Amino acid sequence: MTLSNTSNHFISNLPELDRQVLQPHLRTVELEHGKILHRAGDVVERMYFPHDGVISFIVGMSDGRFVEAGMFGRNSVVSPAAALDGPIALNQAVVQAKGRGSVIDTSVMRRLAREHETIRVALASHEQMMTAHSQQVAACNALHELEARLSRWLLQSSDLLSSDTLPLTQEYISQMLGVTRSSVTLVAKRLQQSGLIDYRRGTVKIADRAALLETSCECYATINAHIHRLSGWSPQQT
Repeated sequence: MTLSNTSNHFISNLPELDRQVLQPHLRTVELEHGKILHRAGDVVERMYFPHDGVISFIVGMSDGRFVEAGMFGRNSVVSPAAALDGPIALNQAVVQAKGRGSVIDTSVMRRLAREHETIRVALASHEQMMTAHSQQVAACNALHELEARLSRWLLQSSDLLSSDTLPLTQEYISQMLGVTRSSVTLVAKRLQQSGLIDYRRGTVKIADRAALLETSCECYATINAHIHRLSGWSPQQT
């Protein structure tokens, strides 16, 4: 039996035997916008395999501010370390764009990882992938201008949603990038005037992807290279 009804790369990329072992324990769930899958310090009790949508990993400060440390979706699994040796969440996972996914109890996934080496290796690779992604985002936030960072972020969101129309508000984008809304408004207006994006209330449409790629920083390509090397996924996959 194959799991042909899931577009999640982690699951579909497992050997057939491992997919058969995993399948009976999976439940399909709706991932609603704004849903918090876990908070920093939580024991991760459930693991999610998004079919679509976007999950943001965010790091918060004591004054209430926060910034996104990485985003994943159909290309990975939420918090793979929970099934290995890291049951405590290091950050908060929140649904950035709604979608559907499969969910499994972490205790079951931990047992399957012990019993099946290929599942354990896949989890470790995806955890490495998330670490590399977060490190690149940290460097990007520290060193690159907002226009390049916003372009990179929009392209990543588009890749995960398989769409150039993104359900995003400027308020939410500013929170994810750790900047003021007015800063995002100015940069988004400049990108729109240049014909790269089209912004309407609550929706950003990428109008010229090639030009947006030129505006984006090197981190977009670097992050995708890490993901492909460690998981085999690339944005062109459906």
